[in-house]
Amino acid sequence: MTAIVVCPLAKIAELAVRHKAREMVSLIAEKQDFHRPAVISANRHLKLAMNDIAFAGTGNLIAPSEAHVERLISYMSEWDRQFPLVVHCWMGVSRSPAAALIAALAVSPEEDDFELAARLRKVAPHATPNTRLVEIGDRLLKREGRLVAAVKGIGRGADTDGTASFVLPLNLHQASASKS
Repeated sequence: MTAIVVCPLAKIAELAVRHKAREMVSLIAEKQDFHRPAVISANRHLKLAMNDIAFAGTGNLIAPSEAHVERLISYMSEWDRQFPLVVHCWMGVSRSPAAALIAALAVSPEEDDFELAARLRKVAPHATPNTRLVEIGDRLLKREGRLVAAVKGIGRGADTDGTASFVLPLNLHQASASKS
């Protein structure tokens, strides 16, 4: 099963090993230091330095930008989907769920935004995807507002202690059917 494993920083090594991941996306503050799990090679690790904020111009914090999302979409074009992808942020609640949605749509553009958001809510009751990332992803992936509307439709996630992880299965049936 091709999937995206979403987790907080504290669980990246455990989940990369458990799910046999070989690639990882980190959405973490610029000076946040951590060790990349040994099963993830440096050339298959995308680091996107950003804070979990929804507006630019918030002091010294780095807001998610178009450049961040462009790099994520480009990275996804290189993912062979032979093994799950780990996507993480500090707590696995906002930036990484948003990035997982964008990643899923980048590899399977035929995916229905509302079904994808519903699948996210089912596997991650705590997820509250970062609105700025979702808006940028919607625009760059030419979703015409569907991704934004789908994420608004699932609402804010449940309170969490920031230790929850989840696996977002990808719907590649439509993508493979359209390639046939």
